[in-house]
Amino acid sequence: MNAPTVVDSVAALRAQVQDWRRAGLRVAMVPTMGALHDGHISLVRIALEQADRCVVSIFVNPTQFAPTEDLDKYPRQLARDLDRLREAGAHLAFTPSVGEMYPAGFATKISVGGPSSGLETDFRPSFFDGVATVVAKLFLQAAPDFAVFGEKDYQQLCVVRQLCRDLDLPVEIVGAPTVRDAHGLAMSSRNAYLGEAELDVARLLNVILRRTAGALSTGTDEAAATEDAAKALISAGFRKVDYVAARASVTLAPWQRNRGGRLLAAAWLGTTRLIDNVEIPSA
Repeated sequence: MNAPTVVDSVAALRAQVQDWRRAGLRVAMVPTMGALHDGHISLVRIALEQADRCVVSIFVNPTQFAPTEDLDKYPRQLARDLDRLREAGAHLAFTPSVGEMYPAGFATKISVGGPSSGLETDFRPSFFDGVATVVAKLFLQAAPDFAVFGEKDYQQLCVVRQLCRDLDLPVEIVGAPTVRDAHGLAMSSRNAYLGEAELDVARLLNVILRRTAGALSTGTDEAAATEDAAKALISAGFRKVDYVAARASVTLAPWQRNRGGRLLAAAWLGTTRLIDNVEIPSA
């Protein structure tokens, strides 16, 4: 595989995409914050199944981090990321600086209601404003035909779909299944923070969620099931549980029994916050 072309300016990104457009090529985008793992690479492969060219953005977006969060220690490993993109067959890596994305005087923010309400927003109030703003900018900069997002960040996926619907952004959003390790742990850049003993505990998150989703689908009371799941996570070794919640699959409104839904959770293992979700089968 050839190494991807690397550009760090909006002008260079647009010039390359325009060349592809003139050649009649279909363009996909995979937005990332780098520290690429097998989950990210699966998104690139899905993009390449449906497009002629794939752009991968690598940008640790400061506007989605609160002052107390891990912006400074978030893993950055550009050389390794580019090697992985070469192996996956991506065509272009967009690696802008903070100044390129948010130049002096930048004063615009996008807020998305609906699926952004609750869950992550209860604990990270500015998170989805930062996500929506940077994703809108990336779509306007690259003008892809479609973009691929992982279902691991399920609420984010719903927010991005709402963003495109509401603002008439002509980008199809493709949701990709969560990639997990052999023990069921969802791939995440933050897994790099975990030691071996913590990884053993982390792998129980998906086990407990799948068990709880099964109980919900067979009639167990929702409040009791989610409370039991939170207690099970603490017993397993998690330090704190932010939420375990059942929601409607598309809108993330309160879940209605006998309909498909999503069970979402966020929990702390030491100083690392992990999220995951599973489908609630319809009865």
